[in-house]
Amino acid sequence: MTALALRSVSARYGTRVVASSVSLDVPAGAWVAVIGPNGAGKSSLLKSIVGVVAHDGEILLDGAPVSGLSARERARAVAYAPQTPELPERLTVTDYVLLGRTPHLAPLARERRSDLAVVEQVLDRLDLSGLAGRALRTLSGGERQRAVLARVLAQQAGLLLLDEPTTGLDIGHAQALLDLVDRLRAEEGATVVSTLHDLTLSAQYADRLVLMDGGRVVATGTPAEVLTRETVRRHYAANVEILSTGDGNVVVTPTRG
Repeated sequence: MTALALRSVSARYGTRVVASSVSLDVPAGAWVAVIGPNGAGKSSLLKSIVGVVAHDGEILLDGAPVSGLSARERARAVAYAPQTPELPERLTVTDYVLLGRTPHLAPLARERRSDLAVVEQVLDRLDLSGLAGRALRTLSGGERQRAVLARVLAQQAGLLLLDEPTTGLDIGHAQALLDLVDRLRAEEGATVVSTLHDLTLSAQYADRLVLMDGGRVVATGTPAEVLTRETVRRHYAANVEILSTGDGNVVVTPTRG
């Protein structure tokens, strides 16, 4: 079953096209990582899926065009974590995560006991229960990233769009966050589409890579198919070695020219 399908989708700001004619099928339960150099159009493509950026072409969720969905219906189906989320620093962690329940509430309605239960479960799952009453401004970078992920998970959407979820995290916290996403994907059956700058992390967590450059898709496939020395050199202007770990994971390491 295809959870997300893009048919010649072009993301644009007014008349300026930043991602052009992207066609893509994402199977339910898969993890697809969109990679590419800065300015390739990766983030704008995700924003077009969630409805933040205008687009041409067709976007289908579980076979249904998003054009036929209301904003509330789309928010129930798609949860989005932007690269630089706006965090109301005076809010507590609990209040912030509760924002993820908004698409499930009637206009002007307050959260129900069931919404609070969802938030409590998500906080526990992400090891945030001890921080529930803390203001966002008092959290470390890693704790903030987990709070953002908690808000996304509280939405209980089948499709998670994560734009550079490891930004600002050291390698240990980045691995822990991606491990958590992967575990939740396996347990909940969610579909994940992410953008990631780190090619090695992309290769080790995603089932499939989509390489963009200049607003267009230039390569798709498994990490081993997409991440070759020549492809990375051509699209990133970087000298690298492509290595393989004992369990077959791809590692991209820079080398001096």
